[in-house]
Amino acid sequence: MPPEALELVATRFRALGEPIRLRILQALERGEMSVSALTLAVGSTQPNVSKHLRVLQEVGLVQRCQQGSTANYSIADATVFQLCELVCAGVRDRLAAQVGAMGNNGFGPIRWRKRH
Repeated sequence: MPPEALELVATRFRALGEPIRLRILQALERGEMSVSALTLAVGSTQPNVSKHLRVLQEVGLVQRCQQGSTANYSIADATVFQLCELVCAGVRDRLAAQVGAMGNNGFGPIRWRKRH
């Protein structure tokens, strides 16, 4: 892959490096949403959500559709969900291995004692 193409790939990965952007993508997985709806869905401010939407749009992950005075956003590249699933599966496996290792190092399951 030429260096220019690798830079585009790196730019897309950097865009996915913010938790709020991942929350925006999760919300948009359910379908098209306005900035106001996304603001409520991710628990942030309208200016902050708009800023992150702009980044996601610049890298081609979301698209904007103007309907009157309302801007709606939707997923432009659904392959992002395949990538996220691969990363999430790796995180789940790593956490499971860490929990398993704790159990094998004297950190058995926590048992709550009944108080009488």
